[in-house]
Amino acid sequence: MTAPTSELAFCRTLAAPRMALWRCWTEPELITQWFCPRPWKTVEARVDLRSGGEFYTKMRGPNGEEPSGEPGIWLDIVEGEKLVFTDAFKPGWVPAAGLMFVATLKFSDVENGTFYEVSARHWSDEKAKMHEDMGFYPGWGAATDQLEELAKTL
Repeated sequence: MTAPTSELAFCRTLAAPRMALWRCWTEPELITQWFCPRPWKTVEARVDLRSGGEFYTKMRGPNGEEPSGEPGIWLDIVEGEKLVFTDAFKPGWVPAAGLMFVATLKFSDVENGTFYEVSARHWSDEKAKMHEDMGFYPGWGAATDQLEELAKTL
């Protein structure tokens, strides 16, 4: 296997404390409040915050749609600074047949908030294009707005 060839990425400064954003990414009861763009909802979240531990979200659309979601796993965790997860494996390091990407989230303190970096690295240009066509930028952008909104209340 070669290194991922295609990356979708963005960064923003969020007007919320770094550790509040961290909590929103790592506490299931908070994940369900922001993780997918409205009017969709995250109706279930599971987090086993350790390398190889489960990361799972179940979403529901405004008309009752429920896309089949598979659990992924955490690859790397640096408390308060970085989260890395993938859908390429299920818990127990079982290979999966998902979109196949590795997401890296970085959080760093800046004046008046947190610098937030998101990267989704894919195994092929085709998988990256599929993810982008699914609405990566508008979807993750809207979810990031909701993340910031929630984190500011903590």
